Amino acid sequence: MTTTSLSTEERRELRDSVHRLLRKHWPAEDYERNSGDTGAMRKVWLALGELGVTALGAGDLGGLGEVALVEAELGRASCTAPLRDAALTREVLTRASTRDAAVATLLAGLADGTAAVSFSFAGFDGDLPEDRLTLHAGHVSGRLSMLEAADIATHFAAPVDPETFVVVDAGQPGIRVDPVRAFGAAGLFDVSFTGVAVHVIRFPRAELAGLMTFARDYSRICLSARSAGETRRAFDLVTEYAKERHQFGRAIGSFQAIQHKLANCLIALDGAELLTEHAAASFDIGDPNWPMYSAATFATASNDLRRVALEVQHTFGAIGYAEEHEAPRHFKRVHIDLLRHGGLAQARRDLATFYLDGPGHPVPATDLGEVANAFRTEVQQWLDTHWDERRRAEFAKQPVKAREVDHRLAHALGDTGWLGMTWPRRFGGQERGPLENLAFYEVLERHEAPRVGMPVHSAMLIVHGTAQQQERYLPEILAGRADHGICYSEPESGSDLASLTTRAERRGGDWVLNGQKIWTTRYFGDYLLVAARTDPEAARKHAGISLFIVPTDTAGLTIRPSTTLYDGAFANIFFDDVTVPDSALLGGINNGWTVLTDALATERSLYGGVILMQLVHHFELLCEYLRTTTRDGTALAADPFVRERMAETAAAIEVGRQLMIRSAVTAQEGVAQPHVAAMSKVFSGELMERFGEAALDLVGLRATRSHGTPGSVLNGQLEQRLRHSLMWVISLGTNEIQRNLIARRALGLRS
Repeated sequence: MTTTSLSTEERRELRDSVHRLLRKHWPAEDYERNSGDTGAMRKVWLALGELGVTALGAGDLGGLGEVALVEAELGRASCTAPLRDAALTREVLTRASTRDAAVATLLAGLADGTAAVSFSFAGFDGDLPEDRLTLHAGHVSGRLSMLEAADIATHFAAPVDPETFVVVDAGQPGIRVDPVRAFGAAGLFDVSFTGVAVHVIRFPRAELAGLMTFARDYSRICLSARSAGETRRAFDLVTEYAKERHQFGRAIGSFQAIQHKLANCLIALDGAELLTEHAAASFDIGDPNWPMYSAATFATASNDLRRVALEVQHTFGAIGYAEEHEAPRHFKRVHIDLLRHGGLAQARRDLATFYLDGPGHPVPATDLGEVANAFRTEVQQWLDTHWDERRRAEFAKQPVKAREVDHRLAHALGDTGWLGMTWPRRFGGQERGPLENLAFYEVLERHEAPRVGMPVHSAMLIVHGTAQQQERYLPEILAGRADHGICYSEPESGSDLASLTTRAERRGGDWVLNGQKIWTTRYFGDYLLVAARTDPEAARKHAGISLFIVPTDTAGLTIRPSTTLYDGAFANIFFDDVTVPDSALLGGINNGWTVLTDALATERSLYGGVILMQLVHHFELLCEYLRTTTRDGTALAADPFVRERMAETAAAIEVGRQLMIRSAVTAQEGVAQPHVAAMSKVFSGELMERFGEAALDLVGLRATRSHGTPGSVLNGQLEQRLRHSLMWVISLGTNEIQRNLIARRALGLRS
């Protein structure tokens, strides 16, 4: 089943309209008074009905994506208007085999806001098992607890048994509604029923059980959206507070500890929001994997948003203790919402079932759009032929150092034109977008193929190179017949690249380079791109830097490889009167910083995606190993500890994929937002570390047996990836530097 979603502009108008409505009828400054006022909540619901919001999800009136969008706005206002309850009731009743006049009347009332329903799972979601109704002769008795909007409800809706769902008219005698103070907040109710007449809807036994699971998964997305709105509002408040609050003579937001704390919060919050949007969109298009995305969303929200809520309170300090401050109400609501449906524990159990039970499932393919998805299939088919299992196995036998490149594969790919897939056509490129580029690298990682192509170097040449440089270097890159290494870092210049001391001095018509570079990974190539200081007297240290293309066979250049922690290699490179012509200058004299930062931005936009694709592949390999390997006669996948850790990783993978896609889409739209790529890089790199540590914990000591060692697990890939993951966190600017960038660019915090 698919639903009709609104356009981007229509969604924006919907969000803005709901925001204005809530500012009028549920203003933040009147929250304490309104939260205990039945009349105020009823006015909000009627106003939402007049706006058409209460009909969302019905027919052509938007889908779950629009319901989630409004829930997020309700969360920002800390308003528990029963939109979720209405949507759940509608989803259940419209799936009944028959629909009589009473049901039709209720659905019409929900659509225009004249009816309001309070929905209960009555323990059928695995939560609150004491909630039960008994049905006898068309009347129910029993108790439902922790309901929302029971004080304004015209109806109650709940399952009674595996075959029976009931709707109760709230205006009858025999119903008692008691307010409940939960987590220090108002807005919840216990409702008792004593011999109350009901409208009965019958379902086949298996159908209603499945429908309650469906409703739970739908509800998880709604609650995640509302909690994200709650958290976003509190986070926005504390970010502004950090700019205004002064301690020790400075705004507290200028301290790196606060900047990094809030950068972490932003990554977590953005990830939860993006994943919620994705889960809702998956439901709306009828993706069969939407329940898994719902579980991943709720697991992420339950863990990450509650952590952000805590960090918000930490940043506010004592001011956040005061009930008259807005932050505490959001803190409370986030925790209440995310403990429903069994909370984090049940969401992770559902993820573990998806990946570890029976034959399991692969990680669903990332939806990159119609064009990129089709291209991914094309690359998949090509690699099935040109990088088959035999070649892959032969390649995997080689030491890690020897697996940096495969020239035969590079040459074959050169014939496809894909190594210039994003280039302009005038340079022989295909003018494909970043999403297709992402699809290309995704397939390479799943096939365990070495990385090929020079996307960063080619971008620099296309944007900043001279016509002669483009004519000389681009064709051989496109053909897969040239490798370029990068020489930026120095012994005293890592993340602070502007402090580099390698010098380039003009002598006649040439440039002479002297200095040392370290940590160069593709030192074995044909050329090195070297950053050197050409104006030591520049007023600003980054202003006097230039870039040079240096052939690796140039006299005076000494390359000394070193083995890395992950069994690969990088090199220390020494320049002793290395002489290159003026034509080697890339981007103009003293313009190297501009070229360099452009290159780093390009590489970071790909970086998070490449890391994620590696992680997805190894996650799938580990899932299969855990399903098929036994200990004392029981599959490792049955161990509760294993299931918890793998489910945690599964949810984080979905967050990482959404951050990755946003980075690619941003690049495709040509929007300069370096913090977006930085967020993807930080999250993915650190997730790779966490996954590596988890893999060792789950498999045990045998997982440490390295590549080529008899008895190694997955040919030593798990332990080797953990050692390799450190590089992802450090290179291209350490994650600490990335957090500084996020704090400055995304949050407006200044040192």
